[in-house]
Order: sequence, then structure tokens, then C-alpha cells
Amino acid sequence: MTRSAITHGTGAPETSGAAAISPKARKRRKARASWTPAWVAYLQAAPMALVFLLFFVLPLAATFVVSFWNYTEYSIVPAFVTTNYSDVFYGCAASLPSLCTTFATYLSTLKFVAIVWVATLLIGFAVAYFLCFHVRTLPMQIALFMVCTIPFWTSNVIRMISWIPLLGRNGLVNETLQSVGLIDAPLEWLLYSDFAVALALIHLYTLFMVVPIFNSMMRIDKALVEAAYDAGASGWQTLTNVVIPLVKPGIVIGSIFVVTIVTGDYLTIGIMGGQQIASVGKIIQTQINFLQFPIAAANAIVLLAVVLLTIWGMLRLVDIRKEL
Repeated sequence: MTRSAITHGTGAPETSGAAAISPKARKRRKARASWTPAWVAYLQAAPMALVFLLFFVLPLAATFVVSFWNYTEYSIVPAFVTTNYSDVFYGCAASLPSLCTTFATYLSTLKFVAIVWVATLLIGFAVAYFLCFHVRTLPMQIALFMVCTIPFWTSNVIRMISWIPLLGRNGLVNETLQSVGLIDAPLEWLLYSDFAVALALIHLYTLFMVVPIFNSMMRIDKALVEAAYDAGASGWQTLTNVVIPLVKPGIVIGSIFVVTIVTGDYLTIGIMGGQQIASVGKIIQTQINFLQFPIAAANAIVLLAVVLLTIWGMLRLVDIRKEL
């Protein structure tokens, strides 16, 4: 006779231990087994929250406050004024339909952002696609991916300046082209030009596009690609209907990285442009050098608003939280 068939005087069979516990007692036991103070979760998030508060929220709040201060040639006066923001857009309404200095500077900056974004997207997607779908073994994928990260072992300044001996008037590119007879005189536009700035920015920030796209591609089930080929889809159809839709989160994340970094970059534009090309970051740097912190802070807040608006537009295309 089984344990469940043993009776106790009343003739009723004894139920198992789990069944004999009332729902209320079971709930209390479960609560005791999984009991965790509510403050533990907050304690775990506290270190990262503290870092976020100290290194992001407080500096941003301080920048916003300083943007409303007044300043002279020799001092900064804590006061609430809005002249800094009006100075940022000084003459913009009167100069219409022509572009004022601020709008022309933002247009120049956004031009580089668009060029670098398109170039890094195409290069990053191609590199990630090759590593994911044409390199079959994981060790080789890791090895080739590490090759892509080798330039990051040196600083941005060194990698950027390394283009100067190549693109200069007497640089390797001009000397090579002249030696083979393709040109008679050195090409002046190779260095200290829009081309040099765009080339250096693409070189510096392509990896920021490769990494998230490659991460998204590695999550694609290869059976989906094989099923598309089995259904008669061409390589282009498989790419546009299977791969790209599944890689959208990686594309958006990489785009956010590239756009935000290039928008605020002033060092690359200053050096590779020969200090002749204007950018928003360069204006802010110049104002800081002249100790004009309030108007520099106002420019920074306006630039932050433009960047956030751009990111908001990208996030409207793909719900990253849902896709990830």
C-alpha cells in the first residue's frame, strides 16, 4: 500500500506533504524562502547611480546653470541672464535668408556628421558582414576582430597625426602619384581640407560602427539565412529582407555613437583642417580658452539639444529596448 493510501482513523487517505499545506501557508513559505529586503536592489544600483550622478548629471546641471551667468572680460558674475543664448544666435534673424555664423557653423558640422556616418555605416556593415557570414570559425573571427581594434592601442591624436606625413604636400601619396606620372604638381586638397577632416574622422570612428553591427549579426540564426536561400531568395534579397531588418538595433546604436562623437569633435577638425574649418566644438573650445565660460556653456547646451534631437529621431526608427 502506498503512502498516500494510509489512513488515519477517519478513513481519509493521507495527502502528500505539498498537498497538505494550505495555500496561505504555501504563500508564507514561499515568501520566507525568497525574502529579500526592498533596499537591496537600490543598494546594488547605487554605485553605478553614484557614478552617473557625479560624472554626468552634476556637470550637466552645472553647465546649464553657468549658461545663465553674466561675464565680462575679467570676471564671471553669478546672475540670471538670457543674453548668452541670444548671443549664440546673434544676427541670425536679421541675416535671413543668408546663414548667420551659428547656422553656418552647425551646417558645416552636420556636413561632416553626415559624411562620416554614411562612410562608417557602409564600411562597418561590410566588415561585420564579412566577419559574421564569411569567416566560419570562431577563433578566426576573434582574431580578425582583434585586428580591427589594434589602432585603438594608440591615442586618437597619434592616429590622426599619422595622416599628415601621408597627405602632406611632400607626403608619401603626392610623391607616389608624381613618381608614376599621374600628377604633375602636388595635390593641395589632400591635407588641411574637408577631405582630410572626413578621412581622419572615418578612420577614428569606424570601429564604433563595426562593434554593435557585428554584435547584432552574431545573434542572427543562420538557419534564417539558409531558409531564405532555400526559398529562392537572391543574395541581395536575403540581405535586405533578412539581415538588415535584424541588424537595425546595431545600426542605430553605432549611429548614435558616431553622430554624438563627431558632432562634438573639435580636435580632429582643428588639426586636419589646419585651424581653418569651423565647427561647433571648435567655437566652444575657443570661448573656453578666452575664459568666456557662460557663453561656452550656452553653446554646449544648444549643441546638446541638437544631439538629443538627433538621437530621438534615430530611436523613433527602431525600438532598441524591444529589439534587444
